[in-house]
Amino acid sequence: MEHKELLPNLFRTEYQKIVSVLCSLFGIQHIEIAEDIVSDTFLTASETWAIKGIPENPSAWLYTVAKNKTKNYLKRNNVFETKIVSEIKHNTPLNNPEIDIDLSDQNIADSQLAMIFTVCNPCNSEEAQIALALNLLCGFGINEISDAFLSNREVIYKRINRAKEKLKEENIKIQHPNNAEIKDRIQTVLKTIYLLYSEGYYSISQNTTLRKDLCSEAMRLTYLLIQNESTNLPQTNALMALMCFHSSRFDA
Repeated sequence: MEHKELLPNLFRTEYQKIVSVLCSLFGIQHIEIAEDIVSDTFLTASETWAIKGIPENPSAWLYTVAKNKTKNYLKRNNVFETKIVSEIKHNTPLNNPEIDIDLSDQNIADSQLAMIFTVCNPCNSEEAQIALALNLLCGFGINEISDAFLSNREVIYKRINRAKEKLKEENIKIQHPNNAEIKDRIQTVLKTIYLLYSEGYYSISQNTTLRKDLCSEAMRLTYLLIQNESTNLPQTNALMALMCFHSSRFDA
């Protein structure tokens, strides 16, 4: 597979994993920094792989580069005494350039679960929550989200930015939801995943009807919820059953 074909698939599956881990490290106030680091990681991949070819383990390559870019960012900004270094609060001292960026499967799963429920916070409207989740956690572009909402790009762009700013204003913490938060937010979370699957099952954003990559990602996120005791709820399993039923008919 050419790197131009592989990178979009990796962007869909790996971008939000790394962003979730870095957001857990930086805090919601610095969400754009996490996005910038990960975007720069994929830019480096595009440039490097075009010259040297695709590495043996592309995902591991991305994780390594993202870790190094994060460490360099913290070290550089610590030297210049920028605001970010003094504000980030984490158990690991940030003046240590060898800070561990944990991209293990377990920490990715934990970070994604925390991010899903952080983004789906009722301080924003339900539409804003879903738009932000589709963008940040599902890798949707503005065009895809505007299609899903039957809206235009400018409206969606503003909605996502306002949602981010509201989370910052409220100083929302990225942490595992308690039972009350799960009860209040689970429907929005599941609706977001359903929209992701629906876009894959009948895409109106691309020149193809079926996008199995989106469907697989929606099922992966649902399975992530099922694996956690707190979110392994009847409605979560019902959504997975629905997606499994439709997926069984892909070839038809």
